Amino acid sequence: MAATVKTNRAGVPASSGISSKVPAAAQPLAEEPSEIASNINYHAHYSPHFSPFKFEPEQAYYATAESVRDRLVQQWNETYLHYHRVDPKQTYYLSMEYLQGRALTNAIGNLNLQSAYADALNKLGHQLEEIVEQEKDAALGNGGLGRLASCFLDSMATLNLPAWGYGLRYRYGLFKQRITKEGQEEVAEDWLEKFSPWEVVRHDVVFPVRFFGHVEVNPDGARKWVGGEVLQALAYDVPIPGYKTKNTISLRLWEAKASAEDFNLFQFNDGQYESAAQLHSHARQICAVLYPGDATEHGKLLRLKQQFFLCSASLQDIISRFKERKQERGSWNWSEFPSKVAVQLNDTHPTLAIPELMRLLMDDEGLGWDEAWDVTSRTIAYTNHTVLPEALEKWSQPVMWKLLPRHMEIIEEIDKRFIACIRSTRTDLESKISSISILDNSPQKPVVRMANLCVVSAHTVNGVAQLHSDILKSELFADYVSIWPTKFQNKTNGITPRRWLRFCSPELSDIITKWLKTDQWVSNLDLLTGLRKFADNADFQDEWASAKLANKQHLAQYIERVTGVSIDPSSLFDIQVKRIHEYKRQLLNILGAIYRYKKLKEMSFEERKKTTPRTIMIGGKAFATYTNAKRIVKLVNDVGTVVNSDPEVNSHLKVVFVPNYNVSVAEMLIPGSELSQHISTAGMEASGTSNMKFALNGCLIIGTLDGANVEIREEIGEENFFLFGATADEVPRLRKERENGLFKPDPRFEEAKQFIRSGVFGSYDYDPLLDSLEGNSGYGRGDYFLVGHDFPSYMDAQARVDEAYKDRRKWLKMSILSTAGSGKFSSDRTIAQYAKEIWNIEECRVP
Repeated sequence: MAATVKTNRAGVPASSGISSKVPAAAQPLAEEPSEIASNINYHAHYSPHFSPFKFEPEQAYYATAESVRDRLVQQWNETYLHYHRVDPKQTYYLSMEYLQGRALTNAIGNLNLQSAYADALNKLGHQLEEIVEQEKDAALGNGGLGRLASCFLDSMATLNLPAWGYGLRYRYGLFKQRITKEGQEEVAEDWLEKFSPWEVVRHDVVFPVRFFGHVEVNPDGARKWVGGEVLQALAYDVPIPGYKTKNTISLRLWEAKASAEDFNLFQFNDGQYESAAQLHSHARQICAVLYPGDATEHGKLLRLKQQFFLCSASLQDIISRFKERKQERGSWNWSEFPSKVAVQLNDTHPTLAIPELMRLLMDDEGLGWDEAWDVTSRTIAYTNHTVLPEALEKWSQPVMWKLLPRHMEIIEEIDKRFIACIRSTRTDLESKISSISILDNSPQKPVVRMANLCVVSAHTVNGVAQLHSDILKSELFADYVSIWPTKFQNKTNGITPRRWLRFCSPELSDIITKWLKTDQWVSNLDLLTGLRKFADNADFQDEWASAKLANKQHLAQYIERVTGVSIDPSSLFDIQVKRIHEYKRQLLNILGAIYRYKKLKEMSFEERKKTTPRTIMIGGKAFATYTNAKRIVKLVNDVGTVVNSDPEVNSHLKVVFVPNYNVSVAEMLIPGSELSQHISTAGMEASGTSNMKFALNGCLIIGTLDGANVEIREEIGEENFFLFGATADEVPRLRKERENGLFKPDPRFEEAKQFIRSGVFGSYDYDPLLDSLEGNSGYGRGDYFLVGHDFPSYMDAQARVDEAYKDRRKWLKMSILSTAGSGKFSSDRTIAQYAKEIWNIEECRVP
């Protein structure tokens, strides 16, 4: 054991809160508070990242994180040693995004060491709550897609499944959102400005990734991709611990590097500094930003580079690990690969894994086409996340030929063989070939349709909610379903109950555990149905109400701190947080708020007193080049400025835009919410997962029959869901009627729009935004998302909300039943279904 250290490295007594009574001793597997405190102190002294005179909250956070990481590294090593010995089939999850959020609370929670770490930090003069706040969210994702991937990793580890996540190590991620008088401003995210204490760089795991170049044909007909520029992919691993289990899996993130020999010393000394380090500059660009703007040719090329970089590095890694295990065990052949490897593509971003696996098998491993195709199509599965045409990726063929010439040859061949197969076996589909083929060869704009490539090549295609999967089968992929009826499945999304209830709302969790007399619900969420029998119990309702109020007070403090707006915890907290997009209809929400404000202004003092006070919070990021989404952000802020400073109304209504929405903000908003808006145009949202988080936390939903709302409503009971709006099967007819000039707007809708145009919310020109809701068709007009059609039924549903909230006991019962019915929406259930029905992998528990 290391000796007790009472002075810092400069020989000065330790200051700023670090206790000289706590020895600095390495105790990596400590579980007792005093030993944990010693280990934290050890890292403060011997893993220093700051000058030695401080032990303020920031320094304490890094030392604490490194202390937790000691335990995780031990479990990690044991997990992968166990996998190596047992050699189970493993899943590799490829995703461009992982919205991880903070890791400290999650890690000590999953290790079951929260109270031990809280006590240890007290001994060192710090509070755990304060230390947790020092951590920056890892900026590796954008919205639901990335958060889903992170929930899935948590469940894979908790279920002891042999699995890896693969992604990119973005330097700046998406962006940090600032709100100014002009609206949203994007600034670079600084999560890696100092460093991340959770990642471990693997200097021995490096793979070359080529771009551009050309294809050489050998005399024997074999083809080889050569030339161009070659970068190195370096692995950084982040440990993902399971809940109350030793299993700890990896999220492997790739960073792009150029080597020393790629630095041209002669050019540099000649004063040509930029060109001397050109390849280094190209490497930095690849992992700089998530979803760089693709309006320019350069932007498109960079996005494609990112996607290929992820796919190529990950597959080289998967193949090298497979070969290593097989060679240790003697004779083997490539047909065994799909019995050891499952690759899941999270949306179309990693589609290039398909031609890249073919290339690696044929060009590097010497397999023939048929054998390589058999291996590839038995290995890869594809999750579709959208029916929005603009989100189904299509890449320009000339751009692809330029960047990935060998892959384009392979994609052409896959397409050619697919079309030949249709012509010989399905003559009835001849007329559909132009829409189901992979290549769209239209002379104006030839493209590769990535979703089609995925459907043709993967062994399984799944949607992410029952309604979404049904739409995929009946509309988007209907012709493929007639060819391969068994290829298509549904896997309704889920969320991890650890992060989204147990750790983010300890008050509510403790009450659930007390009344269920077990904490097993945290890893078996179906047990929540046991709460139904207490839904009318007055004592239970009172405890429930006090936990919800504590969360609301906590949220109110946060809102005042970041926005300066004071909100009343006794008002109804009504929240909509998600990416800002016209189909998600934040515009419908704010138009409803505007109408509410106008009516309150028209009431007498006595009439206002009878209304239900409400605080409407909207948060989310608008993509940097999405003009209408940014106008919506501006409108919400302008409305808030007027409403919140209006003394006649502001005790009855507040409107708040919550800036820089991310996982950590969600962990405060969701437990403090009472009504949540999931109001997308029916048939547009594949699933949604924030709806599940809100429902799990006893928040009631106002929503359309879209995505997973349909299943949530079934599970919690129709009477506990505020439903409105057109259904998915009515939407096409309503759009058609609109086009033909048959839409008659509700007077309330016209009134709300007119109120904006009157200039009451400032001088900004909202005409282009309002124009999108008007006219009968045409680009940027015609109300494609049916805001006008759904407005009256939305306002009627909001009136039902106001009435229900006045009956406190009724509302509490509905809230309890919402949580009690949320068991189905655990990502543990989702992942167990993927493991059994798509990946064919089994538990591999570390003894």
